[in-house]
Amino acid sequence: MSLNETPSSERIHIGIFGKQNAGKSSLINAITGQHTALVSEQKGTTTDPVYKAMELLPLGPVVLMDTPGLDDRSELGELRTARSREALKKADLALVVIDAARGADCLEEELMEELRKQETPFLIVYNKSDLKPDSAGQGEGGAVWVSACTGQGIKTLKEKMAHMIPVRDSEKRLVGDLLKPHDTVVLVVPIDKSAPKGRLILPQQQTIRDVLEAGAVSVVVRDTELKETLARFPKKPRLVITDSQVFERVNKETPQEIPLTSFSILFARYKGNLLQLVQGVQALESLKDGDRILIAEGCTHHRQCEDIGTVKLPHWIKEYTGKEPEFVFASGKEFPQSLEEYGLIVHCGGCMLQEREMQNRLKQAAREGVPVTNYGILIAGMKGILKRSLEPFPETEALRNGDAR
Repeated sequence: MSLNETPSSERIHIGIFGKQNAGKSSLINAITGQHTALVSEQKGTTTDPVYKAMELLPLGPVVLMDTPGLDDRSELGELRTARSREALKKADLALVVIDAARGADCLEEELMEELRKQETPFLIVYNKSDLKPDSAGQGEGGAVWVSACTGQGIKTLKEKMAHMIPVRDSEKRLVGDLLKPHDTVVLVVPIDKSAPKGRLILPQQQTIRDVLEAGAVSVVVRDTELKETLARFPKKPRLVITDSQVFERVNKETPQEIPLTSFSILFARYKGNLLQLVQGVQALESLKDGDRILIAEGCTHHRQCEDIGTVKLPHWIKEYTGKEPEFVFASGKEFPQSLEEYGLIVHCGGCMLQEREMQNRLKQAAREGVPVTNYGILIAGMKGILKRSLEPFPETEALRNGDAR
């Protein structure tokens, strides 16, 4: 991914939901003006959610999600509909597609009620209106009548979609709001066996881009060169940002007068509920032998022998607590439907998840009374440097004067 491309996590996610043969895939093709989705008269053509990133005027960069029919009764139907419901949690806007000739029934009503509960804006779209001659001008609750076959109503649908997309906070920044032009920011990026060959990972890319947009200067170093690099600066850097797994070493080698935080904490502030995630660390103090800890990552990658999620974090948690908890791992789109069995959730920074999906995960944990934190905050808490790592953010002052360690 280049620095000029909009990451999937920053794009508006539009989900297309409904029954089999309601014309969901045909509708996507009509909206995009391309053969984006596979179309067939046979039921169940879409067997797994399909994600298509594209530019869609007048909406801009979006991800369209084509999902399996919610009424799939095939041998794998239960798994397919579960995947569709997972996609619900990602949608910034949902299109509930209904066959105009058939009308809605309890399944679509249940779907709309679920969308209301999770506060996801949605549009009712009656497709195949060309097969129902008396459909002209009809609609209920702002519903749109369209024909993916003839193009009727597609322009109106796109206009309504554009007006329903939640307005993004254009002032929200990863780190740029903390910087002034010509400030220097040092990014600490360890290069070990787990580092991808030939590239920087997404949090590092996005942070560099935000530093540049602030008119500041980014200096990228490995943890092994940090001490010497800091000694060469005639003027102290405005901020040091580190990968969480070398937090302890970077804390020791960064003078106390230089503010320090991590990529993971930046993303917690940018995308999640920082207060909720900081409070989640306190669950370590009451952890018991046999308690289940869910370690969740928003992306999938090849596990290395020193993987932070499956190896380093479990080791550090057991070392810090002196307990023997049970660890459960989830990655990518996988996330448990119920969290009540867990004593703690430790999530990655969520750089590959868009804000709505991350917020839905955090809200689910809060509803079920399960403490949740993330990699960087947990590591900082266990190493005794959480308070320092929150100091760059003015909004955490009350938090730092309370229970933050």
